[in-house]
Amino acid sequence: METHYRIALVDDHSLFRNGLRGLLEHCSDCRVVDEAGSGEEFLSRLSELEADIVFMDFAMPGIDGATTTERALARRPELKIITLSMFGDESYYTRMVEAGARGFLLKDSDIGDVVEAIRTVAGGGSYFSPGLLTSLTGRMHARADAPDEQLSAREREILVAVCRGLSNQEIADELFISKRTVDKHRANILEKTGCKNTASLVVYAIRNGVVEI
Repeated sequence: METHYRIALVDDHSLFRNGLRGLLEHCSDCRVVDEAGSGEEFLSRLSELEADIVFMDFAMPGIDGATTTERALARRPELKIITLSMFGDESYYTRMVEAGARGFLLKDSDIGDVVEAIRTVAGGGSYFSPGLLTSLTGRMHARADAPDEQLSAREREILVAVCRGLSNQEIADELFISKRTVDKHRANILEKTGCKNTASLVVYAIRNGVVEI
């Protein structure tokens, strides 16, 4: 049986909503079922909302995307929220991760990235558009004041390096250990955190205070 994704768009620019809706109409498994021009408007209809996936702008008049996300998930925790933003908004991503967003897309992403984000987040994963992930990883650094007790000191060190965008070989070279050792640590990190990919690890690291942007 084919999966159909029911989608809501929350953005104060109607031209952008129209454009995104038009792109999604060309996807046989995507259907836009609701639109809102503000966080307040979206929340006012939340009890009747039929969507599974929500595309959420961060910067809107009134309450912002993070506050809207927090309030929506408090009432509808099953919703999967994908943040829509621009390169210049890096400072917002920590807030959106803490609020519960699972996906992060640049507003100029192509339809392939949009559909991949929908399917990844709907399946329980986390998604960053490739350009955004590259941009963010270069700005991340460790937070020594809030270590994640679930991971060992070495695992936290490797997780920070992963979030910086380093490959396993580059991590091995930087830490003066073998690539095989890094491979083993990374597998342990994935198992302990329940993450499946680099995007999920970045979300985990931000949410648990291992790194900051």
